[in-house]
Amino acid sequence: MILDILTYPNPELYKISKPVEKFDKSLHSLLNNMAETMYEANGIGLAAPQVGHKLRVFVIDIAIDEEDENKLYEFINPKISQSSGTLTFEEGCLSVPGLSEEVKRKEKIQVDYFDRFGKPQILETEGLLAVAIQHENDHLDGVLFIDRLSPIRRRMVKKKLSKAITL
Repeated sequence: MILDILTYPNPELYKISKPVEKFDKSLHSLLNNMAETMYEANGIGLAAPQVGHKLRVFVIDIAIDEEDENKLYEFINPKISQSSGTLTFEEGCLSVPGLSEEVKRKEKIQVDYFDRFGKPQILETEGLLAVAIQHENDHLDGVLFIDRLSPIRRRMVKKKLSKAITL
């Protein structure tokens, strides 16, 4: 089922999500619906808060081209436990449509999380997948990528977004 994606400036996007406590059919259904919604919207990641669920859950598939093999990652109660280096990456967001900006992120990360069955997992990664994990993880803490911009750039972007909303 395709879910509605909340968009900026919806205040729900700025709320902190709660940890998942039950790894049940309801969670599996949410994960399946989130993946379907992400693919339908041509995104590479989607966090539960973006579809109105205040749970620490997100899905990612960084296969951008049709030649790439799809690899769906499901992260439940993720924690970035290690990170190193920095890189600047142009990011967009399904909750901030039509906008992309360069954001500084950690180049390499280790994320500890649970799979859909409650089994602990550890992933060490870098590049686009690391950036996507950090971006989606921010959603769980009520942070949008535009909040990571410099104060001047953030003001300019928010002004541009508010003009687009009122049109």
